Amino acid sequence: MNIAIVGLGVIGGSFAMGLQAAGYKNIYGIDINESTVRIAVEQGMIQKGFVEAGDILPEMDIIIISLYPNQIAPFVEQYRNVLKDGAILTDVTGVKTAIIEKVSKVLPSTVDFVFAHPMRGSEKKGIIGADHTRFIGANALITTIPTNKEASLKLIEKLYKEVGFDQVTRVSPEKHDEQIAYVSQLIHVLSVAVVNSTQASEETLMFAGNSFQELTRIADINADLWSELFLNNRTALLKSIEHFEIELDALKYTLEENDDKELKTIFSRAANKRREWY
Repeated sequence: MNIAIVGLGVIGGSFAMGLQAAGYKNIYGIDINESTVRIAVEQGMIQKGFVEAGDILPEMDIIIISLYPNQIAPFVEQYRNVLKDGAILTDVTGVKTAIIEKVSKVLPSTVDFVFAHPMRGSEKKGIIGADHTRFIGANALITTIPTNKEASLKLIEKLYKEVGFDQVTRVSPEKHDEQIAYVSQLIHVLSVAVVNSTQASEETLMFAGNSFQELTRIADINADLWSELFLNNRTALLKSIEHFEIELDALKYTLEENDDKELKTIFSRAANKRREWY
């Protein structure tokens, strides 16, 4: 089985390394950056690398597209006529409904596209952040569409398990985007807003403990990627922000009213929810 990985960044590179560690031999890499391809070959992540996807795609059985959200549909459209009949395509992006809509318009009927989301991102960029252990113990989501073949879904689920993912769950695109807006994107919104809400100095950081460091860690954000993720999921994300604003306003009001009882109620409700989750 021939597997191509398009985009050898943190996620694509980690998939290449994970598949190699799982025993797959025919792993090929595609990246527009020649130095990235060279590093991947030199480090044994891939058998052979290409800067022009058309040189290798016709031979590929599985194609893992590890590109930014707005690049996926144009990539499929550009190479749709060279894809092998029966090939399985899959992605790794963190937003689904908008991307599925765009890809479906250009996807040839002779291939299957399994839309997937590995839940193990990174603030790092590029192939230097790739790690063969990145996915061990992580969760992944498969967003199914009506045209998916069961065999294709099972094969992608199998690959995810083999590179280390613990749970691989099937969900609808709509549920995926609604939940990701809350558990991932809203958290990034909060981190960015907290960092941008004050003029922090070295003196400020002298007062910061672990909670500040943990909350602001993800503010070191890949602006190009996350702007695409936010905008492609803006409806669901705006709903999450609105729900958060309601809770923030309630908390603010208790402070304005010096309402000790209600403040404790808010804290207790949050603590109980957190204990139910973990």
